[in-house]
Amino acid sequence: MADDEEIKKLRERLERYARMKGYSLNPDEELVNTILRGLLENKKKYGYPYCPCRVLTGKKEEDLPKICPCKWHEEEIKRMGHCHCGLFIAEIKISGGER
Repeated sequence: MADDEEIKKLRERLERYARMKGYSLNPDEELVNTILRGLLENKKKYGYPYCPCRVLTGKKEEDLPKICPCKWHEEEIKRMGHCHCGLFIAEIKISGGER
C-alpha cells in the first residue's frame, strides 16, 4: 500500500499538471485519495501509474495511453466537465471567483 509521502508527492505533481492545463483536482478528497492510491499501486505492480479506472490488457503498447493523465482526459473534461475517473475536473467558478 502507498504511504502518505508517496501520495503527497503524487498529489502535488498532479495538482501542478491540473493548474497548468486549467483544471482542478476533484474537491472530493476521499475520491482523490482512492484514485491516488490506485495509481501508486498500479505503478508498483506494473511499473506505470495506470489509471485505476481503465481496464488493462497486459499489452504494453495498448496500455501506455492509460497512464495518468490518460490519453482521453482532455476530451472527457471538455465533454463532461471531468475525466472518466473524476480525478480532474474543469475549473469552476464559485461566488464570482475562480477555483
